Amino acid sequence: MMHYTGTIWRPPYEASSLLLEATAGCTHHRCKFCTLYADLPFQFRMSPMEDIEADLKEAQKTYRRFMGRELSRTFLTGANPFVLKYDRLMEIAGLVHKYFPGMETIGSFARVTDVTLKSDEELATLHGVGYDGLTIGIETADDEALRFMDKGYLAADILEQCGRLDKAGIRYSFFYLTGISGAGRGEDGARTTAAVCNKLHPTLVGANMLTIYPDSKLYGEIRQGNYKEESERSKYREVRTLVENLEIPTTFAALGASNAFQMHGALPEDKGKLLDFLDDVIKNVGEDELRHYRKSVRHL
Repeated sequence: MMHYTGTIWRPPYEASSLLLEATAGCTHHRCKFCTLYADLPFQFRMSPMEDIEADLKEAQKTYRRFMGRELSRTFLTGANPFVLKYDRLMEIAGLVHKYFPGMETIGSFARVTDVTLKSDEELATLHGVGYDGLTIGIETADDEALRFMDKGYLAADILEQCGRLDKAGIRYSFFYLTGISGAGRGEDGARTTAAVCNKLHPTLVGANMLTIYPDSKLYGEIRQGNYKEESERSKYREVRTLVENLEIPTTFAALGASNAFQMHGALPEDKGKLLDFLDDVIKNVGEDELRHYRKSVRHL
C-alpha cells in the first residue's frame, strides 16, 4: 500500500501522472477561503524519505504503465511540495529516476513564496533533473484581495518569482480564483490579473470559482460584514473579462468541479469561441440556477 494522507488533490490535467506523496498539508495554511486540508490533524508534514522510496518500489510493480503507455510524469502531492529544500527535492528526483528511468518530468503544486527559497542556479539544476510543470494558485493579482485573504505575497512577487521560473526553464500553470475580489470588484481584479499574466509565460491559466464553506475564515468575515460575495452571474462576467484581456499564447481552462460550465481552449486562437460561450451563459443562465449549482458543491 502506498502512503497517502487525507484527501489527495491534483489538477485535472495530472490524471495520468504517478501521484507520489512528498508532503501533506500546507506550510502557509492561512488563506481565508481555503478548507482543502481541514481533514488533517496537523498543518504540514514532510514524508519520510523511506516512505517515498517504498512508494516508488510499490508503484514500480503496479503502475509502470498507464492506459497502455509508459509512465512519463510524477506529480508530488501536498499543497506545496516545492517548498522543500533544494537538496531534498534533488534526493526525491534521484529516487524517482532510480525506480522509473523513463520518467521525464516531476511536477507539484507550489506557492509563489516557495520559489524564493531557491537560487537561480538551484532552479536551473532542478529543471535539469526533471522538475517542470508546477501548478501555482496565484488566485489573483489584485493586491487588496491578496492582503485581505492573507495569501502571503503580492502581485509584484508573482512577477518576480515566476519570472525566475521562466529564466530557469521551469514551466508553470496558474489558477485564478474567480470571485476572490468580492462583490463589485471582480472585473477589475480580472483585468489586473491578466496584465500580470501578460508579462509572464504560464502554459495554462485555469479558472476556479470561489465557493465559501462554513468552516472557512472567509465565512466568518462575511458574517461580520467585512466581505460581500460576488453574484454567480458576475463571476462569469469576471471570467469573460479575464479571457478578453489575456494577450499571451496560453491555454485557458475552467475544468474543476467549482465551475458549473466547463471550458477549454487555446489562446489566442479560441478566444472568440470562449467569449461567445461565456456570453451565452451570461445571457441565458439565471442567478438562481447558478446559485443552486454553487450550493451543490459539497467540497472541492
